[in-house]
Amino acid sequence: MSTTETFGTPWIWGALIVFTGACYFLAPVLTPFIAGALLAYLGDPFVDQLEKWRFSRTTGVIVAFSIFFIVALTLILLLIPMIHRQVEYLAGKMPQILNWLQKVAIPWLEQTTGIDLESFNLLDSKDLLISAWQYSGNYLQVFFKNITKSGLAFFALLANIALVPIVAFYLLRDWDILIGQIRALIPRKYETTVVSLFAECDQRLGAFLRGQLSVMLALGVIYATGLWLFGIELALLIGLLSGLASIIPYLGFAVGIVAATIVAFFQYHDVAHILMVWGIFAVGQLLEGSVLTPLLVGDRIGLHPVAVIFAILAGGQLFGFFGMLLALPVAAASMVFLEYARQQYLDSGVYIKEPLNKP
Repeated sequence: MSTTETFGTPWIWGALIVFTGACYFLAPVLTPFIAGALLAYLGDPFVDQLEKWRFSRTTGVIVAFSIFFIVALTLILLLIPMIHRQVEYLAGKMPQILNWLQKVAIPWLEQTTGIDLESFNLLDSKDLLISAWQYSGNYLQVFFKNITKSGLAFFALLANIALVPIVAFYLLRDWDILIGQIRALIPRKYETTVVSLFAECDQRLGAFLRGQLSVMLALGVIYATGLWLFGIELALLIGLLSGLASIIPYLGFAVGIVAATIVAFFQYHDVAHILMVWGIFAVGQLLEGSVLTPLLVGDRIGLHPVAVIFAILAGGQLFGFFGMLLALPVAAASMVFLEYARQQYLDSGVYIKEPLNKP
């Protein structure tokens, strides 16, 4: 940034404080709006491309939504029955897993670490856990049974779910108009700097979000396909969880390899399949580090993996699921503004002014 304008006026800081406070108190209400805004943000480049192909804005949005809903509905119809079967399979394996933990894993940990784990008695709670897993085999019935206990909660949930595509549709249709109106409100003195900063935020964040979603999808497919080829019963479930968890660096790998190793052990009782599972996740990590992330994401957000983890956890702690949705966008924007502030400091007299008393 070549400009040396600064943002120290009291009204800007006051507006930021009010905005933060409103987000904190209105987080449950704002969640579907933020989710819809993120969908609109991600879909805007596709609709812009359709406009270049002589589609009207509204027609382009309808085409984008039609494609999205067809793909989503197809995946739901294909995946839910498969996941249901795998959850039932896992429920049937729970007694065997709990017995192994109690009779083999815990005694080995006690002997290796010298820590007394007698109080960690799985046998006392085994029946409860088994019944919970078996009950989860009919998880849709459980979900609707619990949620319909409160009519208000049920309708609130339906309203929030329905709001997301509605908000996304109208925001996506009017996206360019809204951006223009927001730009028109920027004080003329700061317009060049603000537009430049937010353009950089948009470039980084858009590339990161689209790239990270692509990486998550690719890893989920790689893990699920690899485990399925080697006959692991819970391949789809493990691949899905690993792909989703990979939004946090290394968490998807850790969750997936531990779960797949346990399943392979109880399914085949040999070392060969465990080594195959490790090989699948090693290949996945190699592809993620050397191909997927550099190609699809790169270093577009400018955040260290530890900072990404902290941002997501901090957002969840402060604002719940709403905060987790906003964590990475806020972190990416913060990095742009911090870099700008750093450059302002390096260009200021405070930094470059020579000492009064030279030696």
